Amino acid sequence: MATFIIVPGWRDSGPGHWQSLWAERLAGARRVVQDDWISPTRDAWVDSLARQISQAPGPVVIAAHSLGCIATAHLPPDAARRIQGALLVAPADPERRAVLTDFAPVPFARLPYRSIVVGSSNDPYCPVRLAGAYARAWGSEFVRLQGAGHINVESGHGEWPLGLALLQSLADAPVPFIPQPLETA
Repeated sequence: MATFIIVPGWRDSGPGHWQSLWAERLAGARRVVQDDWISPTRDAWVDSLARQISQAPGPVVIAAHSLGCIATAHLPPDAARRIQGALLVAPADPERRAVLTDFAPVPFARLPYRSIVVGSSNDPYCPVRLAGAYARAWGSEFVRLQGAGHINVESGHGEWPLGLALLQSLADAPVPFIPQPLETA
């Protein structure tokens, strides 16, 4: 059974974000925590992610968002070999934001695992054509959403069932989702 690793982007993924909800409800999921969410450095972020991957038992399925997608693309070969699949959602464009330039240039080489890139027609942080170019370069399937913004809480994506279905398609076994307890009045 795969270990699910949640890889947030710049400034983390706060409460209500699909990544935060999945981290709480995917049985055995691990969430990458960075030392500095505001002024990220590529080496620190990639090292932190590579450590999580190396500590995971068995194969890994990644659920990355924004700059987390770019950190995933920068992984060294030994860490990338442990990945079974990666859901890369709303990838960042580090060349458009000065604070993210340490992550540029973005690798444009085929990823050694199955991956799905999800982009949006109106993502303010990455034009959909660039997200599509990442997908082609990485050998990823590309899912283009219409008007989904940055695919985060601000654009109305909480639990995000479509994303969970895409994640399921990357796993060899059913995603172990812990049911939400019923609220009592």
